[in-house]
Amino acid sequence: MRILLLEDDLILGEGLRDFLRAEGHAVDWVTTLLQARSLINEPHDALLVDWQLPDGSGLDWVRHLRARHDTRPILMLTARDLLQDRIQGLSGGADDYLVKPFAPEELAARLHAVHRRAAGTPSGRKRIRHIEVDMAGRCAWSHRSGHPEPIDLTAREWQILEALFSRSGRIVDKGTLESLAAGMDTQTSSNVVEVHIGNLRRKLGRDLIETVRGLGYRIPEDLP
Repeated sequence: MRILLLEDDLILGEGLRDFLRAEGHAVDWVTTLLQARSLINEPHDALLVDWQLPDGSGLDWVRHLRARHDTRPILMLTARDLLQDRIQGLSGGADDYLVKPFAPEELAARLHAVHRRAAGTPSGRKRIRHIEVDMAGRCAWSHRSGHPEPIDLTAREWQILEALFSRSGRIVDKGTLESLAAGMDTQTSSNVVEVHIGNLRRKLGRDLIETVRGLGYRIPEDLP
């Protein structure tokens, strides 16, 4: 996943960024609402939002996102632990609510849970044709031979495959896939997406990922 992390505590923010990157995610970490607003149109799969920020309320920003029909999963991160605070946060548009301090492993588990629900795969697993993916476990299998065989994927290949599977039936533009790959490593080339799509086709079968010329790539939902 590509994640937007809005957290002004420098120690916590750096720790969460490094933990999530080690887990295989691409993370954009910002410390103010102004910085977060500048990234509003970036293709993030989930948002982690602190409630109290130097330049305003994270919850007010969440309300603004929901008012403009932004449906991306949002987790509130806050030290406010009263029941009424939790109700206010969830009622304001957050999908989940974590009270500081929390274990990074719990954050990762909750993040995967809300992402699975948003992608329409509550169990975390999804199969299209002969390929099955586990969104939570970040792994994939091929059933081409009649029984599941693990597919060895690099971190970038998984990011791209996850983006295509979670948006199956829809075109994912090259810019979105480039952003996911770049989030893993700033040292990227101009043809990074084509290279990884080629590797995925070699590992998964050339008939799974469809090129929509001039627009991007797609895994059709209705593959026979």
